Amino acid sequence: MVAIETHDLTKQYGTVLAVDDLSLSIPEGVVYGVLGPNGAGKTTMMRMLTTLTKPTSGSARVMGDPITDRLALVEHIGYLPEEPPLFDELSGHEQLDYIRGLRDLPLEPTQERIESLVDALDLEDYIDRRIATYSKGTRQKLAFVQILLHGPDVLFLDEPTEGLDPRAARTLRTMIDDLADEGTTIILSSHILPIVEEHADIVGVISNGQLVAEGAPSELQRRAETGKKRSLEDVFLEVTQELPDATQGPEDESGNHDE
Repeated sequence: MVAIETHDLTKQYGTVLAVDDLSLSIPEGVVYGVLGPNGAGKTTMMRMLTTLTKPTSGSARVMGDPITDRLALVEHIGYLPEEPPLFDELSGHEQLDYIRGLRDLPLEPTQERIESLVDALDLEDYIDRRIATYSKGTRQKLAFVQILLHGPDVLFLDEPTEGLDPRAARTLRTMIDDLADEGTTIILSSHILPIVEEHADIVGVISNGQLVAEGAPSELQRRAETGKKRSLEDVFLEVTQELPDATQGPEDESGNHDE
């Protein structure tokens, strides 16, 4: 089954095309790595697929539900943005309990899931503290627990290892692989190309809002000259080098510059 399908998905801010006629077909249970320079349209794409930004034109479905049907779609997805939505005045436990109530999740199995995830991410010493006291990495780990509470079919991860120490980053990356092995579809956007190269089954390179290359990492690497050992970074630079630099994208509805 196709987990995510888009047809000519477009988002325009004034005269600037943030996403330009994007058509994708992403199967279930894969890690789909999204690469692109700053301002390429990666975050705008994720915001449209998670119903946070309305497309200018085109269409998309996630797990068969159109992105215009927010109530149906949110049951399937979890979204970890670069700046996770957390309430600083709450403790970690209170934040997770709030999300549990918001999604009307059963108390006992959800609490067991929370305890398991908190233990896996070494959050035991922080879970009862106010979120305002958390470091960026600790906030990131709590937000990752938060998006997993309802067992989503599709995860959208925007720079998920940002702010994490190497041990925590490795734990989270292992969890990403485990979730994919269990059938979860994961959209992984990261500026750290070796992470995408290691974990992605399929990579899509986006520049100026357009999909300029797509395939398994090994397939993209074979685009290079014969006899040369190429990294995904080499391929990324190659397919984007002749395109105009997009270092300053349009602002999204929250006032943040897109990446």
